Amino acid sequence: MPISAELIEKLRGYNAPSISNAIELFNVRPRNEGFMDGSIRCIFPHLPPFVGYAATYKIRAAQPGEDAVPVTKLYEHILAQPAPRVIVVQDLDDPPCTGSLWGEVNGNVHKALGCAAVVTDGGVRDLDEVEGIGLPLFAREVIVSHAYVRVVEYGTPVTVGRLTVSPGDLLHGDKHGVINIPHDIAERIPEAVDAIEAYERGIINAAKDPDFTVEKLMAARNAPRPRLAETRY
Repeated sequence: MPISAELIEKLRGYNAPSISNAIELFNVRPRNEGFMDGSIRCIFPHLPPFVGYAATYKIRAAQPGEDAVPVTKLYEHILAQPAPRVIVVQDLDDPPCTGSLWGEVNGNVHKALGCAAVVTDGGVRDLDEVEGIGLPLFAREVIVSHAYVRVVEYGTPVTVGRLTVSPGDLLHGDKHGVINIPHDIAERIPEAVDAIEAYERGIINAAKDPDFTVEKLMAARNAPRPRLAETRY
């Protein structure tokens, strides 16, 4: 069941490292999983974080083909996901980034379809125009051409930046990267963020204390650490 609009906005108020730290408290997955690697970079780092539900595509662009999916099917797939939506695109070319699906036209179309961001291990272009409509782009590269780009598959799991994303997954992203928020703990993320920030604030305050001592620092570091769940993975 989709989370509330109020919780979406609250999650958008956190940066990705805070979301990552919060998820760790629930021990629902290993700490080295659940997020995209550094090959997927934020193209507009000044834009605010996004939160949304994944719709998935796979593309090819290096050579012509007759395997394009009808756009009406793509739009139906997008609209079947709760809003706000995030388009996550796996580039099947080897090497990738021959042609870009993302530019001014698709940016405006997908914005109209309720999309909060685009994430791809392929390329993007028309940066000024897409930035102008406020659509966050996360991509491997910025490239010039659309080449022979077309969507060849949709609505199936994709792997982007070593993270496998399925339709309906809840994603958060900002200038640090993109992370998957497990549905079953999404409601408790604010509680976890508050707990971690309270613990870390004690350490930071000790470090900034004009009368700083290592003893004060260690007392803050040795305070009870937040813990919200037993290990479940």
